[in-house]
Amino acid sequence: MKSLYLASGSPRRRELLTQIGVPFTAISADIDETPFTNESPSAYVERLARGKAEAGRRTLVSAEQHCVLGADTAVVLDGKILGKPVDEADACAMLMMLSGKEHEVLTAIAVLDDERCESRVVRSLVRFRPISREEAAAYWASGEPRDKAGGYGIQGLGAVFVAGLNGSYSAVVGLPVCETAELLGHFGIPCWQNLSAQ
Repeated sequence: MKSLYLASGSPRRRELLTQIGVPFTAISADIDETPFTNESPSAYVERLARGKAEAGRRTLVSAEQHCVLGADTAVVLDGKILGKPVDEADACAMLMMLSGKEHEVLTAIAVLDDERCESRVVRSLVRFRPISREEAAAYWASGEPRDKAGGYGIQGLGAVFVAGLNGSYSAVVGLPVCETAELLGHFGIPCWQNLSAQ
């Protein structure tokens, strides 16, 4: 069986892969995440997921058979990508924009080996309840939003803002486990590998 490498520093993605029983090694894959001019949000996340997988593969020197998984998540409101907040003002402004509205979360995954690369984009809709400026400031003070696309984490303290979700919860967290399992299966990497060891 091929070895799997996860080209991501995200602890959420590591937890989700572990949850479905897929052994992997995490590797770094730093790429430029600047959107291209007139690039659609869907094309953007797919390009970054593929780019991270390719960057991760370039760090490997082993001759063994391996696959690399890359992923990227974007929060999109009215066609505009909301990235990771640069400071408190930026984070609070994002939450105020999302307050009381529905937004898109796009997560792309890409798996590659020496022969091919396959990718998917998963779209989910998240609806926020109204958020006060005081709540936004208190949330920033918690430290949670600092490294999160759109300035919130659905799997943490930010869950209190979520009034509704249509789509994949795990994709909003950062890795759509259903589609990831399907894609890994195309490369001969099964889920639930820890079950066969028992």
